[in-house]
Amino acid sequence: MFTPGTGVAPPALTGREREQAALRQCLADLRNGAAPTHDVATIGPRGSGKTVLLNWFENACRDAGRIHVLRLAPSRVRTAADLIGLLLLPRSRLGRLLTRKPAAPAVAARNLTARLTARCRRRPVVVLVDEAHTLEREVGQLLLNVSQEVRAHAPFLLVLAGTPGLPAHLSAMNASFWGRLDAGRLGVGLLSEAAARAALRKPLAAHGVEIDPDALDAVVADSQRYPYFIQIWGRALWQQCVAGATRLTTAHADAARVEVAARVTDYCQDRLRELESAGLLAAGVAAARLFQSAAAADDHALDAALAATGADAAARLAARDGLNRLGYIWCPPGQLPPVQWVAGIPSLMAHVLDHGPASAAGA
Repeated sequence: MFTPGTGVAPPALTGREREQAALRQCLADLRNGAAPTHDVATIGPRGSGKTVLLNWFENACRDAGRIHVLRLAPSRVRTAADLIGLLLLPRSRLGRLLTRKPAAPAVAARNLTARLTARCRRRPVVVLVDEAHTLEREVGQLLLNVSQEVRAHAPFLLVLAGTPGLPAHLSAMNASFWGRLDAGRLGVGLLSEAAARAALRKPLAAHGVEIDPDALDAVVADSQRYPYFIQIWGRALWQQCVAGATRLTTAHADAARVEVAARVTDYCQDRLRELESAGLLAAGVAAARLFQSAAAADDHALDAALAATGADAAARLAARDGLNRLGYIWCPPGQLPPVQWVAGIPSLMAHVLDHGPASAAGA
């Protein structure tokens, strides 16, 4: 029933009502033959449910009918020719020619814009891009600029999903529209307390299983409301039900905790090694210490924490951006000043402090 880490929709998609409402409005515009006022980028740490949200919207578009949905995988679309081949109809002579013999970038963009605009006038088109922070520069720049131009004349929508490093990655492409996408940036992070509870309680109740309030309290606290960990907990609790439990108590939660702890530890160890490989472990430890005593921190507080590593100003800025790219820390979009940094996965920081190499812990 619970399938953590697969991108498959959880049994109860909770806590994403604002994001779903924004995407539904985009869908309504398309169905009325109009382009939404902006494209959409869902941004958040790994494991926060971005792929799930993208899949939900894909299904909503297909259910609506009369909308053509294209899914773009950055790992398979490496060049402008690849992108043109995906966006243009297979029977398009222009698409075949450009794919075989790529035109100059400016010519390719004009041709793609004209053909895609004509296609969208016949039937609205939605392009979905998961892992958009890995888009090749050539592909991303063409896609973003063509999207802006097509939307000015026909019903077209681009939906991107990526880690907190996505804004910086797209900004580096010099796409003309990206800096004006403020209204289309949707932050996908930790769930609210109520949403985290519902994500576990509703699916169990649908199968006739109750969970005691104190057991649910303990599970939600342990998950720290991180969607991936909530699904890990859900799977472990469901195994208790498969074994015969019809009412889950703290004893069942304690029994499930063994499996949960092992999976969470494996996940956190992978992220710790990622920090090591990126040369960011000392910065990760410094940030973890800061967020031990603060739920959020502004630029000044974060810079002061990173200064404890002995790095100069340029190195501290690079470390901050590196931690952001990995989703270790991030700034959820839509904040009022002063903008605050938060932990992407709070329990990961605790793991880094507890299990990082002694040399980093003393940095």
